[in-house]
Amino acid sequence: MRAKAIFNWSSGKDSALALYKIFLENKYEITHLLTSINNEYQRVSMHGVPLSLLEKQSESIGIPLLTMGLPKEPSMEEYQEIITKTMNELKSEGVTHSIFGDIFLEDLRKYREEQLKTINMEAVFPLWKKNTSDLIFEFLDLGFKTIVTCVNETYLDKSFVGRIIDRDFIKDLPKHVDPCGENGEFHTFTFEGPIFKKPIQFEIGETIKKTYPSPNKQNIQEYVFWFCDLYI
Repeated sequence: MRAKAIFNWSSGKDSALALYKIFLENKYEITHLLTSINNEYQRVSMHGVPLSLLEKQSESIGIPLLTMGLPKEPSMEEYQEIITKTMNELKSEGVTHSIFGDIFLEDLRKYREEQLKTINMEAVFPLWKKNTSDLIFEFLDLGFKTIVTCVNETYLDKSFVGRIIDRDFIKDLPKHVDPCGENGEFHTFTFEGPIFKKPIQFEIGETIKKTYPSPNKQNIQEYVFWFCDLYI
């Protein structure tokens, strides 16, 4: 009997590849795709993907979507309260595992595992410690297609946002940028591939600049992000 699991779905490429690998393993029954949504904008946090396109992904994949609404700029306490409530509700429905697309961020993995441990749930990381250059080429070779929806200007200029990831995109990345954007250099929306029954249709809108205060004590006062608006 397969264990019941929730899949933490970002709408992007790492989630898509991790879900593909979970399907191949066939060890888990995925009850829902869980995604954090900014309540004010009704978009995927950081990725900027609208809820309408997220729903199209869920429909094409064939797994129900469960959204977790967050305030515009939630504190860690607010976030923790919301995620704990959500996960406890899922646990009451028999969910025992939570699956993530993280690759090598040790602190993030430790945080996820510790939080789940408090409610006796287990974290699963299908892509963990895989070479990110190998992963991005595997992603493309499998027939996945994804578009860059957000870039952090600290790492990439605005010319990268709105581009479809292909071999030319990877070749154009500066050497200090991870090919999977695992350090937050860029985020994506995946619209075609082997996990989808049919491609997701969408239109590309304007490019939008947003600034956020720096969360640390470095010399950077604010971070600049460029978003590519997508819509149905």
